[in-house]
Amino acid sequence: MEENEKKGPEKSEDDSFLDKAKKLVDKADDLIDEKVEQVKKSRAFESVADAMDKAGDYVEDKIEDIKQAKVDEKLRAFADKAEDKTGETLSKVKDFGKKLANKTADKLEDLAEDLRKKTSEEEGTENS
Repeated sequence: MEENEKKGPEKSEDDSFLDKAKKLVDKADDLIDEKVEQVKKSRAFESVADAMDKAGDYVEDKIEDIKQAKVDEKLRAFADKAEDKTGETLSKVKDFGKKLANKTADKLEDLAEDLRKKTSEEEGTENS
């Protein structure tokens, strides 16, 4: 019977220890909830929350601006225009090069003709 008596009080001690632990956890939980509410009501928390909201709004606005600006499409259009202009300029440079080559060839022919005339005149005067 002594054994039964020992088992009985042990259970009540265990139960009371568990009950005390549960009460302590509940009190801690309540205290934490209370402190969280106090922090939420503090000026610092409000300032940080406002700053975070403003930063979030700013980022969202900038993302929308970029989407609305359609930067990608503008860059493609710019690249297309640049490519067209480059093609036009290259064509003009080729035409200019051809004209310059023709003029140079004409000048060289004129010089060659002048040289032939001079050499033939000099030969004519030497033979006389």
